[in-house]
Amino acid sequence: MKRALLPFLLLSFFISNAQTKADTIQQLQAWAKWNDLNFTPAEADSMIGTLEGFYRTYKAMHQTLPKNDMAFPFAFQPAPYGFKIPTVQKKVEWDFPNTYLPANKEELAFYSIPQLASLIKNKRITSTELTKFFIGRLKKWGDTLESVITLTEELAMKEAAQADAEIKKGLYKGPLHGIPYGLKDLFAVKGYKTTWGSTPYKDQMIDEDSYVYAQLKKAGAVLCAKLSLGALAYDNRWFGGATRNPWNLQQGSSGSSAGSAASVAAGLLPFTIGTETLGSIVSPSTRCGATGLRPTFGTISRSGAMVLCWSLDKAGPICRSAEDDAIVYYYLKGTDGKDAGTVDHAFNYNPKADVKKLRVAYAENYFRRLPKTAPEWAVLDVYRSMGVEPVPVQFPDSGVYNFNMVGLVLNAESGAAFDELTRTDRDDLIERQDKAFWPNSFRASRFIPAVEYINANRYRSQLCSKVQDFMKAYDVVISPTFAGSQLSVTNLTGNPVVCMPMGFNQRGLPVSITLIGNLYDEASILQAAKAYQDKTSHHKQHPAKFMQ
Repeated sequence: MKRALLPFLLLSFFISNAQTKADTIQQLQAWAKWNDLNFTPAEADSMIGTLEGFYRTYKAMHQTLPKNDMAFPFAFQPAPYGFKIPTVQKKVEWDFPNTYLPANKEELAFYSIPQLASLIKNKRITSTELTKFFIGRLKKWGDTLESVITLTEELAMKEAAQADAEIKKGLYKGPLHGIPYGLKDLFAVKGYKTTWGSTPYKDQMIDEDSYVYAQLKKAGAVLCAKLSLGALAYDNRWFGGATRNPWNLQQGSSGSSAGSAASVAAGLLPFTIGTETLGSIVSPSTRCGATGLRPTFGTISRSGAMVLCWSLDKAGPICRSAEDDAIVYYYLKGTDGKDAGTVDHAFNYNPKADVKKLRVAYAENYFRRLPKTAPEWAVLDVYRSMGVEPVPVQFPDSGVYNFNMVGLVLNAESGAAFDELTRTDRDDLIERQDKAFWPNSFRASRFIPAVEYINANRYRSQLCSKVQDFMKAYDVVISPTFAGSQLSVTNLTGNPVVCMPMGFNQRGLPVSITLIGNLYDEASILQAAKAYQDKTSHHKQHPAKFMQ
């Protein structure tokens, strides 16, 4: 265990016979400067005994190493004191269009969830038939995209047969009943590997069904594949390859929900589940032209899922439309009591709601940096055509987000989550070993003082209050997806966003716009996104190679 003492390298000097007290004092003073501190020789001298005591404690603690699933007893709550979480759930009336089978069966690959649900509910296709169709798509194109880690064909056929039997008896569960889907391979499913996309875990079996899988199974959905993710939820490179963008196979699909976004965009599956810590739903959804929902932090239990960062990890659907996202989220939201950071809340989505009743704004401080020909301005024009006049506002950024807060939080927590990986040197097996990837980040995180991590979270609490105070006046704030610090800020504050296609760039690749919402109000941003998609066809464009 060559790195077992890495975080406490200086402490090893304290107990070395070759180390004089004067040397130790000088090294402590030098190290203090890395922490933006200045200790006098007397102050450094006085700490030595205390630090030796800490060192003995660390050594005792390291007799056993914490696995990734060991609970963290402190739960981040994004809502400021006094915030009332909505809990009264109203009945959601889903709209099922009267849909018939297409003459060309391949068109099913890009049908919406309501269209597929109509076919199944009206017995124009069975879940078994539909599942075989999408399993065929996964087999045909999965290698091309490098998006499938495990094909769960046997389980899928079993679940499809069960759905057909239930529907035949008149036990129709709702719009996901019998619909095929895929999971990002950091969610555990009994009997199947959960690889986390990385070599150290590529044969890992977890004897647990994740909450996300259990919820979708309860809704009658059919799991067809566990999909690629960048190693340990970073980018699109995993132990089996690098997931491709369906619009340009020479380009990666971005990450880390790489296979989830690529599979939806290419018509390999009707919907998928991804996760986001800092852009892992938004970024691949943008790159692949999907519509991704990153819900409010803590609205979907993460039990049975890989932990990267307890206070930032979020699960959410990646679909072809906001309406599909709304359907999937309705059946996903909630808690099983195993995730201390999760609450249950009401999701009162109304697909027929009047968008003109929403209070809509746009982040003028981000928009003004764009040329007037940028497609983001056209998004505002679409809303104006619906009778909505977006109000220019200054989204909280500079002056509020003044240092890399998210970097301190993410690195400190991820280093702890993968402590065992680092200490056993299995981090050497991770696919990338460059300075910008996890092995180096996990090692460097050992030098983040606990005091600084705690204070970063205290500043984070201030940020949450300021953003929520700002958002009170609006239901939806439209923002360029990657402008300023928006992505970092909203991930830290836990606010929900919808990321959806708004057209294509000069290279013919998808570009996106983001709608930011209030805590626990996914309904408003999804309603606004649906209204936009009802007026446009960007989300209905598909990569030509996969339309066969």
